[in-house]
Amino acid sequence: MTISLQATTGALAAGIFGDKMDSIIHFEIPTTDLRRAEAFYEHMFGWKINSVPQFKYTLVTTTPSGERGPLEPGAINGGMMLRQGEMQHPILVINVEDIDTHREKIQAAGGILIGEKIPVGDMGISAYFKDTEGNVLCLWQSLKK
Repeated sequence: MTISLQATTGALAAGIFGDKMDSIIHFEIPTTDLRRAEAFYEHMFGWKINSVPQFKYTLVTTTPSGERGPLEPGAINGGMMLRQGEMQHPILVINVEDIDTHREKIQAAGGILIGEKIPVGDMGISAYFKDTEGNVLCLWQSLKK
């Protein structure tokens, strides 16, 4: 009898998390020189670059997308910002329904919150944290339902 890793992983996740898992929806690449990084990724991979100066941020489109995000299942887009503080390496962004609940759960599980929640216009709220292994990740709660 053969058991696939995908089937085993799916069953394990369903058992641990029930039917709902929080998904990775975005990535962030910290940079030293934003313009240089924009040119590099646009040239190397053909990614679409959209600077958002009021947020000191660059949106990066890596796959065909519509108003609600990528059109391909599993594909994600991302962003770039200047490297600062704890944000030194690429960061995964995880979509959650309630950012406050997840911040409490992170602390209870041994993670460390980095700063306060950050409102992002009328789109949503982000909050950075370190996991138990020292990796920096970000929570995202959309304000648009």
